[in-house]
Parts: sequence; structure tokens; C-alpha cells
Amino acid sequence: MSAPKRKAPTMKAKQVETVNKRALVWIGSIVGIIIVGMALLLILT
Repeated sequence: MSAPKRKAPTMKAKQVETVNKRALVWIGSIVGIIIVGMALLLILT
């Protein structure tokens, strides 16, 4: 009976890790877009 109890927390941990990875991807993409936008503004001016 202890095996299912041990599997539940590991699944929760994996879900949290995937959420963190998605958040990092979103933050990275937003920062990249901002950098590209600033570079374009500097080049065009």
C-alpha cells in the first residue's frame, strides 16, 4: 500500500517541473522579443 503513496508525490513534482519549464520558456521568449524590438529601434533610428 505504500507504493501508490510514493508515486503520487513524484507525479506532483514532475508536474511542477513542467510548469516551471513552461514559465521559463515564456519568460525567455518575452525577453528575446524585447531585445529584438530594442535592437530594431536602435538600428532604425
